[in-house]
Amino acid sequence: MKNTGAVMDSSGIQRKKIAVIGGGLVGSLNACFLAKRNFQVDVYEAREDIRVTKFARGRSINLALSYRGRQALKAIGLENEIVSQGIPMRARMIHSLSGKKTAIPYGTKSQFILSISREKLNKDLLTAVEKYPNVKLHFGHKLLKCNPEEGMITVLGSDKVPKDITYDLIVGCDGAYSTVRSHLMKTPRFDYSQQYIPHGYMELTIPPKNGDHAMEPNYLHIWPRNTFMMIALPNMNKSFTCTLFMPFEEFEKLLTGSDVLDFFKTYFPDSIPLIGENALMRDFFLLPAQPMISIKCSSFHLKSCCVLMGDAAHAIVPFFGQGMNAGFEDCLVFDELMDKFNNDLSVCLPEFSRFRIPDDHAVSDLSMYNYIEMRAHVNSRWFIFQKNIERCLHALMPSTFIPLYTMVTFSRIRYREALLRWRWQKKVINKGLFFFGTLMAVSSTYLLVRNMPSRTMECLRRPWNWIDYFQNIGHGSVQF
Repeated sequence: MKNTGAVMDSSGIQRKKIAVIGGGLVGSLNACFLAKRNFQVDVYEAREDIRVTKFARGRSINLALSYRGRQALKAIGLENEIVSQGIPMRARMIHSLSGKKTAIPYGTKSQFILSISREKLNKDLLTAVEKYPNVKLHFGHKLLKCNPEEGMITVLGSDKVPKDITYDLIVGCDGAYSTVRSHLMKTPRFDYSQQYIPHGYMELTIPPKNGDHAMEPNYLHIWPRNTFMMIALPNMNKSFTCTLFMPFEEFEKLLTGSDVLDFFKTYFPDSIPLIGENALMRDFFLLPAQPMISIKCSSFHLKSCCVLMGDAAHAIVPFFGQGMNAGFEDCLVFDELMDKFNNDLSVCLPEFSRFRIPDDHAVSDLSMYNYIEMRAHVNSRWFIFQKNIERCLHALMPSTFIPLYTMVTFSRIRYREALLRWRWQKKVINKGLFFFGTLMAVSSTYLLVRNMPSRTMECLRRPWNWIDYFQNIGHGSVQF
């Protein structure tokens, strides 16, 4: 069955038709942006409506919303509504093996990331989409085929009858295993790479205690253990979502409840009373550890008829908390380009790829680095010392020295620029510390020598006298 019917608006002008594939976070937000531009938008989601079905376990219960994501929500008028439903996290709370806790601020007192419910955010965005009369949501519709050059998609709905539908633009927001991207990969000069990291993740829960949070709620709690780690984010229902990140080979060693309990007693002893022994031994085996994938591709578009956004274009590992935020910023950048080029898709799509690919590849690299920082570097006094230096330099020269985390999380400085500036700042700081250390060593040596007794100095000079003596006579005994 084929559908190519044009859509007319109230003024009788033909309205461009856009298919958004994927009704998740990025897809539903993108539909709002496109609907505001008076396009006719159809959103196709393979799952049933999550507002009436149970949310799938194994997907993060909460996410970290940063400045970039908030700006995208602000552009469609949802920022205040979403922010009011989240919990601000102003610092990392580091849990040492001994149980000692140390806070490392993210930035200034006014800067924070927001712990929000993924499920609630997705539901709110879908509800916002439905308010636009020029948007239609199609749940339970699976994308079978995509012919981007002809603007043709084939979808299978509940009636099990494949339908061919033609659109002016196909927007792939269908996640890391994108069907739209798989069709673009068949086109010439499309670059694609993927990497599964050797670590998996597993979710656990810290329940409320006496009707309140069992730990300090305004922190992202981290148990760094060098080769693996556990984190915990607060929920509005007073619980915490814990996520254990660990090499798969370590997960595979834990075969029984007693193995799990012994492992946690060794590495996360202070978390056991919070999670509960029985709950820990039960929940650990509810689902196997899940993989994490990093995907890069280029380009993000094909001519003026197809574009990828979010995980479909750049799936990243979650350690900088930028997966959702980078996807949301994709939508915002695309909307800004549509403003700039007056909705001209033939200009806007190539410019989107040119502008956005370096940034999304950069945040992918930064996310890989941040895992090492979170699981290992935060244990180091040298790391904390460097962080304090960065904060001092930022306070003294706020426009010249900006900490990496601040650039990525609390600004809209382009990811690529943030990466380059961070590397430059690291070189400057390291050279400064080397110069300062050398100066201190030379100064200390000078003061030591200057204040040394003359007799001691004479003893120190004697080896040089011996050398002079041998050079003068060539051989012989030394006379004292």
